[in-house]
Amino acid sequence: MTSSKLLGITTLVYLVCMAGNFAYLFFRGRKLHAALMGIAVLGFAAHTAGLGLRWHESYQIGYGHIPLANFYEALVSLSWTTMIIFFYIEFRYKVKLMGALVFPIISLAMAYASLSPGVQSEITPLIPALQSNWLTYHVLTCFLAYSSFAVSFVTSIVYLFKAGSHERAGQPPVKSTDVMPSLEAIDEIIYKTIAIGFLLLTVGIITGSVWANYAWGSYWGWDPKETWSLITWFIYAAFLHARLTRDWRGRRAAIISIAGFLCVLFTFLGVNYVLSGLHSYA
Repeated sequence: MTSSKLLGITTLVYLVCMAGNFAYLFFRGRKLHAALMGIAVLGFAAHTAGLGLRWHESYQIGYGHIPLANFYEALVSLSWTTMIIFFYIEFRYKVKLMGALVFPIISLAMAYASLSPGVQSEITPLIPALQSNWLTYHVLTCFLAYSSFAVSFVTSIVYLFKAGSHERAGQPPVKSTDVMPSLEAIDEIIYKTIAIGFLLLTVGIITGSVWANYAWGSYWGWDPKETWSLITWFIYAAFLHARLTRDWRGRRAAIISIAGFLCVLFTFLGVNYVLSGLHSYA
């Protein structure tokens, strides 16, 4: 079996998980949730195997690189890191709603990567600037950071939705349900995922600077992607500063989280399509 077929199967499994998690919102049931988590684990195993097989295939054809060379591989790898963050939140905080929020992002990203005619899915050689072990350290830490920020983004939307619904109903916004935790718990998830993502983004920027000096002879060149990564870093730094010094929580924190993720999207996608620079090959 080729990596493309295995990753295609992974996409179908994630689509099943997405549909199943939507069904869980209506029918509930511990057995249904347990079954969905089992399917998700199998999908993640296939996902991991598919990436590993693609890595092996690159060596077979003489390129020999981690699957991060083009947009197809970036989407597939970013979906994989998002699954890691999803499992952490699911098992750490028992947020059964998270699957219905995360799987649409993951499954649609995988489907777009596999089915879009504009996405190159063939294994391609790395350009000279990317032929370095720093590729693994820099990109994986950044992707894990982006995944953490994606989870904080969807959690922030949940917070605003739940707070608004309680306000309209005239109820105190603290009640926890079998599917959705209390607002305090949701706020804590937003904070923890941003803290994790901020640390990983910091490491990603540092490793990227070292790699840039190795590849181009300068630690920082104000390339559009570097600039927007720094803007993103400052937004999340402001979030953590406001949280730790002024105890910003709730609605204000959720809004900053959403604004930060919009910058993440532009850093990952917008720079490649709107602005030209050294990172446009991504």
